[in-house]
Amino acid sequence: MPDSVFSQASSPSRADLCHPLAEAVRNAGYDAGIQAMQPMADTGLAHHHVWLEREQIDWVARLPKQSQMQLDPAANLDYQAACFDRASQGGHAPSLHGILPPSAALPRGGLLVSAIRGRPAQLPEDLPDIAEALASFHVLDVPDSEVRPPLQSPPDPWAAMLEEVRDQAGFLDRAGLNTKARQLIEAELAALPERLPPGAGAEPRLISFDAHPGNFLVTDSGRAVLVDLEKCRYGLVGFDLAHASLYTSTTWDLQSRAELLPQEVAAFYRHWMSATGFADETATLLACRRAMWLWSLTWCAKWRASHLLERDASTRGEDWSTELSDDALIAHVRDRVDHYLSVPVIEHVQQESRVLARLLSPHGQD
Repeated sequence: MPDSVFSQASSPSRADLCHPLAEAVRNAGYDAGIQAMQPMADTGLAHHHVWLEREQIDWVARLPKQSQMQLDPAANLDYQAACFDRASQGGHAPSLHGILPPSAALPRGGLLVSAIRGRPAQLPEDLPDIAEALASFHVLDVPDSEVRPPLQSPPDPWAAMLEEVRDQAGFLDRAGLNTKARQLIEAELAALPERLPPGAGAEPRLISFDAHPGNFLVTDSGRAVLVDLEKCRYGLVGFDLAHASLYTSTTWDLQSRAELLPQEVAAFYRHWMSATGFADETATLLACRRAMWLWSLTWCAKWRASHLLERDASTRGEDWSTELSDDALIAHVRDRVDHYLSVPVIEHVQQESRVLARLLSPHGQD
């Protein structure tokens, strides 16, 4: 699961970030005009954030705790820089201003991006704005395959997703699931189709792959901005739509938590279809929704099996150790993981999926 929104609320335990950050910013030549550094609340498992007050436009320093893409520090920064550089072309993501290379001060380095002043997304009111933000990425021209790196661009995005979900499903044995929950998840995994029908929804587009509502801020003008862009790739748009509206996403973040009605989810999908012009893709979008939900469930199993390990002293690649985050954040994640892996919640999402399929059918009605 993803980082959460950028919040200006400070956390005293983050104060020690400013000293190494100041050194790294100075060494990289980005210190001109910086007037103050304000550590931000520890709300995500992948990054610390520091607000940089500047003479002109404020920045946010994103300081990785780990790489969810399992990359070494330099490759991780290059990947994230490409995410911000490409997604910001749609006007609904922060701009990239600089890269802080890995160093003794910051072993995993950092990125400097535009600070976004806004409030957390409120659901369902902000769903249309979130749909338009996602559409801004999805309608961008897709470059030729040879210039898509460093972003992932698998030849078959659906097959790549199946492989990722099944790899994470390998943690189910160590996740302490009860028998019925395990049976329900296994049945859903078996129901995933091996192929998708051809159409616009099955063609690769720039996607966030981390579009849960807690990663959006809404500005005073009503523009939704996706502020966490660590895992972009050229994949299937249905993954983003699912991640923005699944129960396992909309109830994840404390500030934007909401349980959506199927009618509200259907309206969100239709608004996105209107914004993109992609229509008649219901079967593909719903298949992607099931896959994204199973990605989230198997991630929960992975986290439950991995979070008590010691932190990676080499500071390379993926690291879910609780040593990297505040106790309150870990308690929140543990609560959400336990909730999502419970039988009542699994059955709730299954029922919602059945209703949504009827609503999005050609003869469905809100």
